[in-house]
Amino acid sequence: MLQVEHLTKVYDDGTVALNDVSFEVPDGEFLAIIGLSGSGKSTLLRCINRLVDPTGGRITWNGEDITAASQEDLRKIRRRIGMVFQHFNLVHRSKVMTNVLAGRLGYTSPALSIANRFSKNDRELALAQLTRFGLEGKAQNRSEELSGGQQQRVGIARAMMQEPDMILADEPVASLDPVLAHSIMQYLEDINKTDGVTVLCSLHFLDLVQRYGQRVIALNEGQLVFEGLPSEIDDAMFKDIYGQEAERVG
Repeated sequence: MLQVEHLTKVYDDGTVALNDVSFEVPDGEFLAIIGLSGSGKSTLLRCINRLVDPTGGRITWNGEDITAASQEDLRKIRRRIGMVFQHFNLVHRSKVMTNVLAGRLGYTSPALSIANRFSKNDRELALAQLTRFGLEGKAQNRSEELSGGQQQRVGIARAMMQEPDMILADEPVASLDPVLAHSIMQYLEDINKTDGVTVLCSLHFLDLVQRYGQRVIALNEGQLVFEGLPSEIDDAMFKDIYGQEAERVG
């Protein structure tokens, strides 16, 4: 169980990115997080793995207080939390295999990782992940040679190299066209259902939320304005989330 209690984040310039946000995520759930750009979605995900330190509140995961964790404890916690980024966050000049193996850095000594010396088991695991995500023929390509959809699959394969219990996906399809967006979302859905990995996925579009989210929370200007089932977002709630000028499509 992931528990977020009264989470607040105020940046140094005074921007209130999160304001007293509380919710829970049971293990194995696919939670969609929606809201306009600037609503706090990315900050929320980055607070959960402490890429951003909260200003106030508490985050606990299966009894571990992430917000109070030491750097050593945080390193162990992060091993079990995969991250998928909107802009892929790959080393573009490096080979696909090298990018995927980066997911094992939390399990490898720094000296060996700098020398790109990973175990035979790690390399076999990387090949298995590449095969799972349809990239078995791309291992020796440089990442910059791949399409956007392929690069995001590399990002997901890298996250799965951590053998995670939870994945945080920050706008994973925002840079992709609708067909590729569904392809990436189906991979995340399969990870959730087949592997039992908890997925927290921030999204812009309600049609994706309704198709893939088991449950949804919505943020507006850093505040939690909705928590429930995707089917419960009626027209009035849609405008609370996206603004009075917003119009539903479809």
